[in-house]
Amino acid sequence: MKQKLWRDRYLLLLLLPGALYFLIYRYIPMVGILLAFKDYSPFIGFIDSPWVGLKYFRLIFEDAEVVQVIWNTLQISLLQIVFAFPISIILALMLNELRNQLYKRFLQSIVYMPHFLSWVVVVGITVIFLRSEGLVNNFLGTFLDINPIPFLTDPAMFKPIVILQVIWKESGWGTILFLAALSGISPHLYEAAVMDGASRMRQIWHITLPALKSTIVILLILRLGNVMDSGFEQIFLMLNPFNMESGNVLDTYVYFKGIQQANFSFATAVGLFKGIIGLILVVLANRLAKRFGEEGLY
Repeated sequence: MKQKLWRDRYLLLLLLPGALYFLIYRYIPMVGILLAFKDYSPFIGFIDSPWVGLKYFRLIFEDAEVVQVIWNTLQISLLQIVFAFPISIILALMLNELRNQLYKRFLQSIVYMPHFLSWVVVVGITVIFLRSEGLVNNFLGTFLDINPIPFLTDPAMFKPIVILQVIWKESGWGTILFLAALSGISPHLYEAAVMDGASRMRQIWHITLPALKSTIVILLILRLGNVMDSGFEQIFLMLNPFNMESGNVLDTYVYFKGIQQANFSFATAVGLFKGIIGLILVVLANRLAKRFGEEGLY
């Protein structure tokens, strides 16, 4: 064992920064989970605050607002999986069909660019387009004689707008792993398919998509692990008093309860509950994938 460690010492040194990152920012802060089981007060301190057991976990299910927040979170996450996740696959298939490499790289750069914009910029663009006197309402009023639509204050509009933002910002970046998987397909398979008279759609269906299946399954499992995490920054910036009931999710709820109202123990319990649900979903999805013959995540 010592010989192997000494032999691989330089590789282990490369691993050290990543290991320190997870140790300092992921594992050591987990001590704070104890707040979920204590009636924490900053004036008493972390250690001396009294234990209350599962009191705050019971409050999660007794508070009607928490139930609504969980439902909002699940809705937004599932809508992202149903609508945003497949867009990256479709976009990767379309890019893969391009034969002009220069044009292909140009389009890849274009669809990657929104990923590097902060959510502040994306929400700012959304507000410019969709506010009452924005570009969209001006167009509808000028050419179609339609009264201004309250896109940003109508609760029914909140989730569709959020999903469209995610599609526009992240779909291009999501194609990277799929394009990497597609690059590993042997060209001989396509040549054999052409010899057999297969059309482009047949080649995609019988060669390209099966090659992507394992990648799709792994990314879907990882996405299910974050099903209770619909993104704090985007949702927080889009919230206003009119769409709060429809748009408030677990992340923003924890912020409002834990930071603004200083209810640290309850906010920690909600955050821990969210993590446990994500872990359970990852384990179940991984077992289901293996049952259907896929390798799974582990």
